Amino acid sequence: MTWTVKGARKASPRLYSANGAPPPRRIVTVDDTAGVAAVHRLIGEGNAVLWRGDYPGARSLLAALGRRVERRGPAVGRTPAEMFRLHREEQSRRARLLGRLLIPYESDWRIPLRRAPWVQEACTQAYGPCAGPGVGSLRELLGVIGAYEWRKKGVEVPALGGGRIHPHYGVFSPVRGEYVDLVAETTLPLGDRAFDIGTGTGVLSVVLARRGLRRIIATDHEARAVACARDNASRLGLADTIDVRHADLFPEGRAHLIVCNPPWLPGHPRTLLDQAVYDQDSRTLKRFLTGLPGHLEPGGEGWLILSDLPERLGLRERTELADTITAAGLRVLSRKATEPRHRRAKDPSDPLHRFRAAEVTSLWRLGVA
Repeated sequence: MTWTVKGARKASPRLYSANGAPPPRRIVTVDDTAGVAAVHRLIGEGNAVLWRGDYPGARSLLAALGRRVERRGPAVGRTPAEMFRLHREEQSRRARLLGRLLIPYESDWRIPLRRAPWVQEACTQAYGPCAGPGVGSLRELLGVIGAYEWRKKGVEVPALGGGRIHPHYGVFSPVRGEYVDLVAETTLPLGDRAFDIGTGTGVLSVVLARRGLRRIIATDHEARAVACARDNASRLGLADTIDVRHADLFPEGRAHLIVCNPPWLPGHPRTLLDQAVYDQDSRTLKRFLTGLPGHLEPGGEGWLILSDLPERLGLRERTELADTITAAGLRVLSRKATEPRHRRAKDPSDPLHRFRAAEVTSLWRLGVA
């Protein structure tokens, strides 16, 4: 990585990225004398641009670049699956280009630009202690600041009677309330021990605890999610009821109820938040179903919360879920479905709107065959 200042090369700066973005081959410094067209050309050529003007100027430049980065229109594919692939590639292209606008950090996460905000706490939550001066994407920083504010005020969850869940950076927020409501409304099996697999923020564990389950083990393979779920359990006075553990799917032992809301879309995750959405080759889904019978108490139930959007997009065969359930030695006890309430389902400008609007989210009650 080469850092160029007025034509002179300098030592490579440290690049901070929570999503593991690859370092740019070359960084060019600019200030408010640079026009949007010139900066757009630089990032289009594969350069990163390090901003040296004031912070509001960087925000304005990013907004202008967002308008200028070519929107190629709705994805036109011969099949829904191809439409989805092209749409995702376009999103990735825009994110990659706009992520090339960088800002500097001092060794205490201070931004040495005029009128820059205080971001030390937000950056520490997202990246950990600062390892020294460096640079980072302004676009990613805005996400870090937004996540910091969400963590401070929390997300109100109606199923908790107005209670709030505080998502940490990189942990998927429970903004899609329909799946939480399904867990809150489905009749519980007998027994008081439950597992919450892939807990994320811990919201489903909290719902189950509020419904009277006394022993809940929540697992996640992501350290950020484990810390987040523990934080939420503690905030809500449920730390003695919800035992959050770092684990790859199941903990040891058996439970009367095992709940899992796996990533819904088959695909490769590219960012931290993608890990809650994309499941390569549906591996997590298949591993959960295959391992479920060996962890259920006699008469116990597994609750699988899943969207049918992959089937509507042609990313998964219609019969695949049923076939996997049967092959795992399970049977369907019942299915409760709900329609989406998230904003994308109501946004006609979304290239995939007609598929999202028809989406159905279901809670499958599963038992051992």
